[in-house]
Amino acid sequence: MASYVKINDFVEHLAEGTHNLSTAVLTVALSNTLPSSETSDPSADGNGILANVTQIAYTNLSTRVITTSTSGQAGGQYDLVLDDLTLTASGGAVAAFQYVYVFNESATVPVDALLCYFDYGSALTLANGESLTIDFESDGPTTGSLFTLV
Repeated sequence: MASYVKINDFVEHLAEGTHNLSTAVLTVALSNTLPSSETSDPSADGNGILANVTQIAYTNLSTRVITTSTSGQAGGQYDLVLDDLTLTASGGAVAAFQYVYVFNESATVPVDALLCYFDYGSALTLANGESLTIDFESDGPTTGSLFTLV
């Protein structure tokens, strides 16, 4: 099971209007570089953008765009629920990765703002024809939710 890690800047970006999560194009970025080893740690304050992530080559990999299942509030509680995403290697192997970032491809200020990442604990590889299903559920109070705001 992968560990969910919220990007610090996501809170500020959300409060200041960077994200409209009901319409945003959310996408995954894959990396095999420990966030704190990046030139600018994307999990640290002021660095929460995709440009600070060393991404793998996406050759031979299926789509990385995430489908939003539900985005809304009830009784003052907002939940963002994302469909599981299956990554499949086709035409060859996919480079090793350990970190799966979720970013807002629609964000313009800042560009490609990060929401969170999942740490798989060790590097994963996908050989030709292999798949990995990413479950975007965090440890929040609502089953299936990437996060909950109350």
